[in-house]
Amino acid sequence: MTHVGINGIAGRMGQTIFETAQERDDVTVTFGLDVDDADRSVPVYSPDETETALAEHDPAVVIDFTVPEATTTLAQACADAGVGLVVGTTGFEEDGFAVLSETSAEVPLLKATNFSRGIQALLRSLGPALEALSTYDVEVMETHHNAKRDAPSGTAKTILEEIGEYRDFETVPGREGIQPRTEDEVGMLVRRAGDIRGEHEITIAGNDEVLTLQHRAEDRAVFAAGALDAAVWLAGRGAGRYEFGDVIDDS
Repeated sequence: MTHVGINGIAGRMGQTIFETAQERDDVTVTFGLDVDDADRSVPVYSPDETETALAEHDPAVVIDFTVPEATTTLAQACADAGVGLVVGTTGFEEDGFAVLSETSAEVPLLKATNFSRGIQALLRSLGPALEALSTYDVEVMETHHNAKRDAPSGTAKTILEEIGEYRDFETVPGREGIQPRTEDEVGMLVRRAGDIRGEHEITIAGNDEVLTLQHRAEDRAVFAAGALDAAVWLAGRGAGRYEFGDVIDDS
């Protein structure tokens, strides 16, 4: 049984992770961290009590879906306490990535922009498609709920990074006015509306044909399940930086 804590347990993803964990027999949530009150059957600590929470509950891993500022503070505390960290937070600047890198030198850290197995399948399908259609145009579109803070999404940035493994391009964030497409560009369209969990679509078009790779998450539980899978997999591993693809490969 893997004991975990949840940073941001009162938030949308924190609540979903907690509820999803109740249905599993390989992981148990022993405490939460949050700035807001959370009606939970486990103790919930404020962020300034993080060191106390880690010492009292000695989790194998803490799962974090919050904001970069909160994540970096938690990462430093986990490094000091020898606790593994699963990070689903996106929107980091360069200094935030540096903190995560330093943390991974002390404890096991797994960061992913998306914990969906379907997204992993999409990313692994993208390379062969780009190689086979090397002269075709590529466009990326992502849609999320109206409260999402960062744009483009972390997953969309990961998709762009994957495209970058196969071709050189300039990212064009939407188009306006007279802006004819050039050969070496990839359009990036962002939409925010309602409570959409997450949609990502890649269009590859040319030669009078269109190939579309699309993924849609119907429920946040998809990401919660993946994060819990990652926590169980990460527990007991040595210090280092890991990816969700490592979990998939080991499944």
